[in-house]
Amino acid sequence: MSAVTTTVPVVAPEVSTPVRRRRRLSPGRRLPAARLVGPVLLLAVWSAASAAGRLDPAAIPAPWTVVRTGAHLWTAGTLRTDILTSLERAGYGFAIGLVAGVVLALAAGLSRVGEALIDGTVNLNRAIPTLGLIPLFILWLGIGESFKVAIIAIVVYIPIYLNTHAALAGIDHRFVELAEVQGLSRFAFVRQIVIPGALPGFFVGLRLGVTGSWLGLVVLEQINATSGLGYMMFQAQNYGQSDVILVGLVVYGVFGLVSDSAVRLIERRVLSWRRTLSS
Repeated sequence: MSAVTTTVPVVAPEVSTPVRRRRRLSPGRRLPAARLVGPVLLLAVWSAASAAGRLDPAAIPAPWTVVRTGAHLWTAGTLRTDILTSLERAGYGFAIGLVAGVVLALAAGLSRVGEALIDGTVNLNRAIPTLGLIPLFILWLGIGESFKVAIIAIVVYIPIYLNTHAALAGIDHRFVELAEVQGLSRFAFVRQIVIPGALPGFFVGLRLGVTGSWLGLVVLEQINATSGLGYMMFQAQNYGQSDVILVGLVVYGVFGLVSDSAVRLIERRVLSWRRTLSS
């Protein structure tokens, strides 16, 4: 009886390869109230420097002095009147600039004829310092409220037009070809292709326009005005009231921050379908 030899296969030991962790490149989750960290830190440094006597109270009053002055002006009723006047001027100018910027951007972005007539003119206007137009607008519209609203409208419409027009020009032409193949009407093409493609650029221009309206208002309210935050600051300059000037600057800063935050909130809601670093 012959012996049967059985060969047992030799299994090599498994070599475990280390799993490489994927490096996280995104900024991470959004911090709550992250935009307030910088202003709060600046306020803390300002308070500490004032309490330590590092700042001249006549030049830069302490934060609590500015708060007391603001409360006094509010109780007297002058600050409320100035704020309402400034909001009215900025609101009228912003509304006119918003409509003009969007209409001109659509006309130039959807038509070669419109682009030839509008784009060069707007860029020429952009090259001219807007505040340098003040003497000319005073001659045209007088020294009243009309020229102030017109200047604010120009400051607002330029960034809205430029960013919206750039977004329209950047729409992929394949979407246009797809719309033509699908037989979309002009209205459907604008609603389904043009508006979604232009919204990111529009919101960038809107944020710049909101900020520009407040920047222009500071200068305009110091020209033949009888009310408004700029007028209040100009009068305070004549009497050396630095605390009143800081009250006006703080109010301008708060309005600018709140309006910009509101635009950013609307942008995130409207463009919630986008996946970006900030989302």
